[in-house]
Amino acid sequence: MNNFFTANISEADPIISEAIDDEVGRQTNGLELIASENFVSEAVLQAMGTVFTNKYAEGYPGKRYYGGCEFADVVEQTAIDRSKEIFGSEHANVQPHSGAQANMAVLMTALEHGDQILGMNLSHGGHLTHGHPLNFSGINYKVADYGVSRETEQIDYDELQKSAEEHRPKLLICGASAYPRTINFQRIGEIARSVGAKVMADIAHIAGLVAVGLHPSPVPHCEFVTTTTHKTLRGPRGGLILCREEFAKDVDRSVFPGVQGGPLVHIIAAKAVSFREALQDDFKNYQQQIIDNAKALGDTLTGSGLRLVSGGTDNHLLLVDVFMDGKGITGKVAEKALEAVNITVNKNTIPFDTNKPFVASGIRLGTPALTTRGMKEAEMKKIGRMIASIIHEPESEEVKARVRREVAEMTARFPMYQGRLKEKQIEANASVPPAVAGG
Repeated sequence: MNNFFTANISEADPIISEAIDDEVGRQTNGLELIASENFVSEAVLQAMGTVFTNKYAEGYPGKRYYGGCEFADVVEQTAIDRSKEIFGSEHANVQPHSGAQANMAVLMTALEHGDQILGMNLSHGGHLTHGHPLNFSGINYKVADYGVSRETEQIDYDELQKSAEEHRPKLLICGASAYPRTINFQRIGEIARSVGAKVMADIAHIAGLVAVGLHPSPVPHCEFVTTTTHKTLRGPRGGLILCREEFAKDVDRSVFPGVQGGPLVHIIAAKAVSFREALQDDFKNYQQQIIDNAKALGDTLTGSGLRLVSGGTDNHLLLVDVFMDGKGITGKVAEKALEAVNITVNKNTIPFDTNKPFVASGIRLGTPALTTRGMKEAEMKKIGRMIASIIHEPESEEVKARVRREVAEMTARFPMYQGRLKEKQIEANASVPPAVAGG
């Protein structure tokens, strides 16, 4: 125990230390295109690794069940104030450990067991917590779902109105995890009010765009808004609830003691740091570049013979039909083939998919992480051509070798976490030809 407060992780646990080092290398040396992932700042990483992890702080600022919370109060109140400023909300709860727990707390606030909800179908772009039968939302509540039009692959708001009138939900859930188009929160709010329902908008994927006004905000139109704090918001993994003041006490009770115990103060500290970053002027430029990059990537994929669900994108993500009615490959095969050349994506169902979810007909791509690295339209066009070449020839060793080299050359030009890269990763980066690495 003599070195308990001084030993580095490499001494204390070499296995975990090596896994961390390898993950830094994987993130640095690959192209991260999973739409729900991003790279946080060094400041956010530092906040997560603080002594606040030692502190229990059940309750809320100024009203805790433990002593010694004066500095935890500073952290949490700062995070609350900043999130309210970002989104223009009346109340914010920054304690949810995840977006799923944020959604659970809202459903507990707005509903009784067995009440009717209306949410977007998972296979059409929704989320597990919006009523999937294997999720708490589908187990505890009566569920009806809505989806996209077969013709446009976009939400048909007239059909949603009809569905709301048929099922008379107590809560209408909107927002998505794989929907590349703008969501009309005003129209959804009008539909809900016409049948006496409240609305929960889950903006986990688009929160960064909403924060800077590049996607319409749900806050004026929805009683409850939830989000994760990672993805486009570029903070630590966690959740956030925004609501009107009239629901504040009930939401807070639903989070604690309803679904959680003590908050993770070190994560809330990291949320606060990322919220400060989101309040800076350059954050809007970053979000605009995310959109511009997604459009450039989509145009390149389309020009390379691939089909985009709904024909394009308005936000940070693309849903690519790689199966193409059996003429292409499955999403599962595409994911593995791209992973082999250090391009990370995820297989994803597409609307009216004929393949099972673990096989899928599509892949989902997102631009937030690569935009954080400083990549712009020129890089997106190159990446689009790399992806298309792998999808069209997934078994070609020649193509895979070429793309692997191109990925190494590109990532070397956009370094990150250099202070966290260990010697073996630095040596791997140095193997890229200097003329390319400096270009």
